[in-house]
Amino acid sequence: MNAIELCDVNKSYDGFSLNHVSFFVPKGCVVGLIGENGAGKSTTLKAILNLIHIDSGNILLFGKDHTQQEILAREKIGTVFEECEFPPYLNASEVSNVMKNIYRTWDKTAFLSYLKQFDLPAKKRVKDYSRGMKMKLSIAAALAHHPSLLILDEATSGLDPIVREEILDILREFIQTEENSILLSSHITTCVYRIAYYITFIHDGTIMFHHPKDDLTDRLGILRCSREDLAKLTPSECIRYRQQAFGMEVLIRDRADARRKFPSAVIDPVTIEDIMLFFIRGEQL
Repeated sequence: MNAIELCDVNKSYDGFSLNHVSFFVPKGCVVGLIGENGAGKSTTLKAILNLIHIDSGNILLFGKDHTQQEILAREKIGTVFEECEFPPYLNASEVSNVMKNIYRTWDKTAFLSYLKQFDLPAKKRVKDYSRGMKMKLSIAAALAHHPSLLILDEATSGLDPIVREEILDILREFIQTEENSILLSSHITTCVYRIAYYITFIHDGTIMFHHPKDDLTDRLGILRCSREDLAKLTPSECIRYRQQAFGMEVLIRDRADARRKFPSAVIDPVTIEDIMLFFIRGEQL
């Protein structure tokens, strides 16, 4: 059973829309939802959490419609957003007192243990926490009611590399059990690459691809060639291409095939950021 399934989801606003969005989050996996700012990542997460009503399509949480048994589903989901949602005048201990009235499964002992693990002072007010401390507090609260699914929206944005690595370690620990899943939305592709099993790329409200990460990075490549060589490629071989000052850059589907076809050409591996740039700024044959 998938933790999350979206099938042909549509939502229209004035000037923006989600268009036939479909992807899934398998149980026991981390899925990275990537895209530039304004691409539709946060709107998609709000739709999953039923914070906005979709115009059409279906969303399943743990195999059930996301609008049915919503309270039960929320008990199983931990959410972390870019900005800390707790009132700034509360301290961490008071946050626990609030959360125990929201989640029936709230575990104060676990929460205090996370505070200690994350080196968060329990009596210090939220407003006096650094950005990284606020994010770790949000994650501690998300974990302390024992969810089986974490949904994070730009949770690593604006953090220094040390704190980002700490948070990735926390997420790796959470996913150790095959029962837990994570949907991580971010425009920081390096973080997504380091933890995700699947990559889902959304651009202008449309899913451009949803693939296992290793399928993307192990097979795809960047062919650097002339325009004459570009003309020898077929649409099945070329995903996108870009004109550069000294020739063409081509995002190809299979590096091994391209090396056989162009044995003297330069063919480089790709990063997730490379793939995004080709889809956003490149052209199709």
